[in-house]
Amino acid sequence: MGEAERGEAAPRQAVTYFCANEHRSVVTFSTEATTPDTWDCPKCGLPASLDSENPPPAPKIEPYKTHLAYVKERRSDQEAADILDEALELLRSRRKSGDIIF
Repeated sequence: MGEAERGEAAPRQAVTYFCANEHRSVVTFSTEATTPDTWDCPKCGLPASLDSENPPPAPKIEPYKTHLAYVKERRSDQEAADILDEALELLRSRRKSGDIIF
């Protein structure tokens, strides 16, 4: 099945993108399409731009934080101890009165 059977191909343009690892990626777009300023490098996944002299830097990846890590950022050790003491006192008072909490 050739071009004669499918009709003529749309006019195309080749756009070259450059990443921080010095990879060069050529992507083909329709001449009518608006080409994006950045494109993910198919070799390493970093963002690539049209400027070979100034490719975009690699994104900063934040390490995964647990819920406990976020809580520790907001509370001091003394505040945590006070909250724990308050919760334990409430639990003990409910047990003494016969209100059991599960």
